[in-house]
Amino acid sequence: MRAAVYEQFRGAITVMEVADPTPAPGEVVVQVLAVGLCRSDLHGWHGTDPDIVCPHVGGHEFVGRVVAVGADVARLREGDRIVAPFVCGCGTCEPCLLGQHQVCRRQQQPGFTRWGAFAQFTTVPFADVNAVVVPPDVADEAAALVGCRVSTAYRGVVERGRLAAGEVLCVVGCGGVGLAAVALGRAMGATVVAVDIAADALALASAVGADILLDATGVTDLGGAIHDLIGGAHVAVDCLGSAGTASAGILGLRPLGRHVQIGLFPAPTAELPVSRIIRDELELLGVHGLSASRFDEVFGLMATGRLQPEAMITQRLALADIPAALPAMAGFQQPGVSVVVDL
Repeated sequence: MRAAVYEQFRGAITVMEVADPTPAPGEVVVQVLAVGLCRSDLHGWHGTDPDIVCPHVGGHEFVGRVVAVGADVARLREGDRIVAPFVCGCGTCEPCLLGQHQVCRRQQQPGFTRWGAFAQFTTVPFADVNAVVVPPDVADEAAALVGCRVSTAYRGVVERGRLAAGEVLCVVGCGGVGLAAVALGRAMGATVVAVDIAADALALASAVGADILLDATGVTDLGGAIHDLIGGAHVAVDCLGSAGTASAGILGLRPLGRHVQIGLFPAPTAELPVSRIIRDELELLGVHGLSASRFDEVFGLMATGRLQPEAMITQRLALADIPAALPAMAGFQQPGVSVVVDL
């Protein structure tokens, strides 16, 4: 098969012929139909993920058709069109038994702990637990986005943030997961404030449901600006990942508000406004994806038309484009979501 491989971190990415995968017990092999380019893939190529060992094939946000079924797989058949979360839980540890596969102690992550979907074929581990059959009326490129950005935003906005109709949601950073968070805020009946420094990103946020746009360029007190605009947020989601953006979300909350951290930080520790968290009894919540057991809830929102992931897609690529397109993500020049559809 052809795959986009890098031999060293920050090194050249080359599309080359590699061995076709075979399914180990409990796994399935899928022909990749579409795969998103996610900023986490860029972080992996940069070498910030200790689970990645070179040579490596990234790509964790994909939809595929099952072409081979390993031993002990009972629920899937060749020909099934499936999506899987980027965190694949084992199904047997304590978090998995609680239905929280995204924090599994034995998790596997295609594109991180193992080769991923920047290739013509890839594998899904613990397939009976993690593979979700895609409804027939969902297009491949929309289904791929459910594997990471859309489902992660659902976990953050709906499950962890507990956003309710009539509340105010503030989304800091309008990349792919931020746009999904905006769309989910609209679907939940909230008033949505979208924050970014790029005009084209804010325009996309408006298109998918933001009510208020806040250009943060040159704003020195972003939390204060959020209060000035709408009296503060009930839920804030940082989709970028830095001490500054997380602090802005926290400081923009009303008392008893909930801050949801989705964006990955460049370092394991950072200073945050803890005194405000204590004073206003704020909640600080992390998100590491959504369990496959609840993907049907996301597909249900899509079936009603309240959630349309395809509206976030601004670029469709081929496998041969990945060597240039993945490093280019560092420049934040391409708004919206890029999906590889020609593999």
